[in-house]
Amino acid sequence: MNVLRIATRQSALALWQAEHVAARLRAAHPDLTVELLPMTTRGDRILDRPLAQIGGKGLFLKELEVAIAERRADIAVHSYKDMPMELEPGFDVGAVLERADAADGFVSVKYARIDELPAGAVVGTSSLRRQAQLRALRPDLVLVDLRGNVNTRLAKLDAGDYDAIVLACAGLERLGLGSRVRSRLAPPDWLPAAAQGAIAIELRADDERTAALIAPLHDEAAARCTAAERAMTRHLQGNCEVPIAAWCVEAEHGLHLYGLVGDSATGQLIRASGATEFDGEPEALGRQVAEELLALGAGALLKG
Repeated sequence: MNVLRIATRQSALALWQAEHVAARLRAAHPDLTVELLPMTTRGDRILDRPLAQIGGKGLFLKELEVAIAERRADIAVHSYKDMPMELEPGFDVGAVLERADAADGFVSVKYARIDELPAGAVVGTSSLRRQAQLRALRPDLVLVDLRGNVNTRLAKLDAGDYDAIVLACAGLERLGLGSRVRSRLAPPDWLPAAAQGAIAIELRADDERTAALIAPLHDEAAARCTAAERAMTRHLQGNCEVPIAAWCVEAEHGLHLYGLVGDSATGQLIRASGATEFDGEPEALGRQVAEELLALGAGALLKG
């Protein structure tokens, strides 16, 4: 039987993404049987501490990669922004799907925008990148760590634990919760995480059969833009312990990359941007913007 198995986390959003990839694969290959292998990762189990303290977003990948290595699964489907900048040896990204909205969303029961929040309002987010940009805009806010899946976070907001929270627009829209976004925190003024809004498919680097099966799902524009964003972050040696943001867009003549390094404690933000022609290398553009950020003093923030 012609079967392809997808390793996935069990959160509602992860399952949506895996089912979306499964449906795309079935449409591209009518004779292919696609099965899901839902799993719980260490990142899903440890919810009482910030991600930066327990090892970062890579904690959401390990069990899935083990399943691929042991041939229990052929691919894993990830939010690309959650993938480490350097994959474990033997693994590769075989496809990047067409990108959804990369912006963050301001979510609140009472308030429509950040500037409507009263002084001392409590805002929930576990992202140091979001905390840095919130402090830059509103140093008077009280920022509180917020973990859990999307529905858990919304439940805490609705229960009155927070005056507002910040979530990725793409995740809310994929779960049919786009109406919860009161306002978009839109780039280039507010920058998302590198590759936010994009879905990536991970596989064994030597698995040519699977690579051929997922090839029709690959979106070259999304791959170029996310490659530039991830190259910038990688060159800065960025991880979730440092507030780094990146957003690349296809302009009329090529790619335009915006980058940011921040300080989540003070709200200091260092920004840089760059552009390249369409035939230019996205990775080179990422390194260029990273070097500009370092020249502007980002190194001190990166060292903490």
